Order: sequence, then C-alpha cells, then structure tokens
Amino acid sequence: MRNALCRARQQTDELFRLVRPDALYERPIPERHRILFYVGHLEAFDWNLIGRYALDVPSFHPNFDHLFAFGIDPPPGQLPADQPTDWPGMDEVERYNRRTREEIDARLDQVPEQLLHVAVEHRLMHAETFAYILHQLDYSKKAALRTRVVESGPPAPAMVEIPAGSAQLGMPNGDFGWDNEFRAYELEVPAFSVSKYKVTNGEYLEFVNRGADPPFFWKKSGGEWLYQGMWGAFPLPLDWPVYVTYEEANAYARARGMRLMSEAEWHRAAAQSPVSCNVDFRHWDPTPVTADDQAGGPVAQITGNGWEWTSSEFAPFPGFEPFAFYKNYSEPFFDGSHFVLKGASPRTAACFLRPSFRNWFRPSYPYVYATMRLVES
Repeated sequence: MRNALCRARQQTDELFRLVRPDALYERPIPERHRILFYVGHLEAFDWNLIGRYALDVPSFHPNFDHLFAFGIDPPPGQLPADQPTDWPGMDEVERYNRRTREEIDARLDQVPEQLLHVAVEHRLMHAETFAYILHQLDYSKKAALRTRVVESGPPAPAMVEIPAGSAQLGMPNGDFGWDNEFRAYELEVPAFSVSKYKVTNGEYLEFVNRGADPPFFWKKSGGEWLYQGMWGAFPLPLDWPVYVTYEEANAYARARGMRLMSEAEWHRAAAQSPVSCNVDFRHWDPTPVTADDQAGGPVAQITGNGWEWTSSEFAPFPGFEPFAFYKNYSEPFFDGSHFVLKGASPRTAACFLRPSFRNWFRPSYPYVYATMRLVES
C-alpha cells in the first residue's frame, strides 16, 4: 500500500504539472472549485483521514485542513461565487502539501489498511475528475501534448441476447470497496437484448441532424463538426463512442424505440465480456468502439472507453452503512438526482475496474466521459 500511495501521488503530481502556473486560479468547470483547490485537496484529505482521524496527530495548519477538505456538487443554478483572491498563494499550498506527506509517511506503518485503500482510491478518483477539469481548460493554459486520433470505420449494428438469470450487485464482504458497494446481493433479471457496441458519434450525428442538440464535446466550425479533445479540436471521429449526459442518452434511446440498461442488466452483460484496452490512463481521448473486437466476448467495451449511463438512480443497497470515517461519501447523493454509471473511461485507474464499483453524476452534467448502450426488452 505504501508503493500504491507513492504511485498515485506521482500520477496526480504529473497531472497538476500540465497546468501552466498562471492558470492555477482558473475555474474551467463552473460547478467545481478552482484548480488550486484540487492541488491542496488531495493532501488535506489524506491528512484529515490519516493524520487526524486515524492517528490523532495535532494539526499544524487547521485552516487549510478545513479549506481544502471538501469538493462541491451544487444544484443547477447555484454556482460558487468565490474569487481568486479568496484563495492562498501556491507557495503556501505547496509547503502544506510537503509537510502533510512528511507527517503521513513517517507514520504509515500505523495506518489501518482500509484507510490506506481509501487514500489511494480517493486520489485516483481525482486523477479522473481532474482530467475532466483539465479538459475544459483553454488549450493555451495547459501543456501542449498530442492526441493520436485512431479510427477504424463505423461498426455494423448488432444486438446481443442476454438470457434471463441472476446478477450479483455489490462487493462480497472481505474485499475493499466503498460504502455504496455493500452489501452484496442478487437480483433476478429478465432476458433482454443489448447493443454489442456503444453508440457512436456517427449514430448520434443522425439524431442531431434531425434536430437534437449536439453533445457538449462537439463544436461546429466552417460547416464541419469537430471533436474537442483534451489537447486540441479535430474532425469528429464517427466511430468513437459519443459522450453525452444522461438526459441526452435517455432521449436518444427513446427516439430509437429502446432504452438504457439498468445497473443489474449491466452486470448481466458484463459477466463474460472483457475490459477494453482504453482504460488506466492509456489514452487521453476515446478510441473506436470496435477497437477491442479481437479480445472476444459478447459485448464490446462493456468496461472502458467511456462510462455507461444506466437507468438506475444512485441509491443504497440493502444493509447499507456509511463509513464512520467518511460519512458524506455516498449518503448525500442518495437524493433521486444522481444516476449510476458503470464500466470505466480512458482516465479510470485499474483499481476501479472491479464490477462492483459504482460511479454517479447528475443527469445534466456534461463534462464526464460517459456514453450509452441501447437495450430492448
């Protein structure tokens, strides 16, 4: 776990170095904190969890412990109003971060293994959520890297029949998981048919041409649709999965006379389907929906190359108990206003590829790397 924490720190440090110093007080996503918050948040979280909660070490900077403690998820129309001058200088934040790591590293042997798992996975979650923020930062304010655009041509439409059977949701006791992954239970799922491939940009373009709004990651220039990638804009790859909101995914499915998978149906479809190669920070942007056909399995890219919206509201499993040390991780979001996503995106760390892991977002949130798959009953 010490090595895992070290690797996770290296990954987030590398991400923050991609931001030009004069952009650290920018807020690329209006609903989220300024970039500087995330620089301090990861260390403050580790300190509050390990230094204060687990080991009861006296605080050396209580103001920062509080300032950088929590992210935000404001309801629509309630955006934060803080100003750059409300935040401390980067030099002071870096000193806090160094001291925090020194204090924690000197005591790692005393930390319960569960809390080390929490620290590592929390940091890697933010490696992905910070990628969403970095994606929206103006190209001139971040490092100039290149994207290799891989295309293979549109797939032939295909539906896969999934027989009726039981689906296990959640994590068996004994392994590490987050509170909303417990307790494991089984559901009987009727037979259904699911599209072999994620819905592509090309398929969704037909929907846009009939009057639907374009997805957030598209823009039109000179009569041509462009994809706004992490490091630049380029002609829309028609065979990539379309990244959409839940509301857009649901509307598209209805227009096609179909629907989205439930969380339990995702588990049935994923049971014998392989993980895509486009996970664990391998690429910055998507790859074609057919890129992993050589891997076999009935349903392509059920995990990887884009989270998949489900029709299931984010809700507790029977017997749910919040973590005593992180009570606001899941419970505040059991509000009927967040929907479950399953699978993984290109920027999802390998530790989250376990089937029980649950992601969730508001239905209109456009920044997440989330796509869809169609279902017929």
